[in-house]
Amino acid sequence: MLDLGGTRGALIIHTGREWRGREIEISRVDHDGPRTHSAVRERHVRDGVFHSAVYPDLEAGRYTVWWDERTPAGAISVTGGSIAEFAWPERFLPQVG
Repeated sequence: MLDLGGTRGALIIHTGREWRGREIEISRVDHDGPRTHSAVRERHVRDGVFHSAVYPDLEAGRYTVWWDERTPAGAISVTGGSIAEFAWPERFLPQVG
């Protein structure tokens, strides 16, 4: 269940299955506050299986998605009453094999 409405929105970060179980951190772009993290989980939907991290109750604003402690993977805007979606950039996918 996602808590949407008013100034609250949600974020879904889509990844590959290689990220299953890993944590992804986000933080507000305009604040030096703490980061929030969520684990990538396997999600079963009508059309198949996908892997994502879900942030269900975020204050509207712009967020940095972090690759590691110092390197941003990108940024995304979260709007109140809606779900923002971020596709994990291929250049930051873990090397398999």
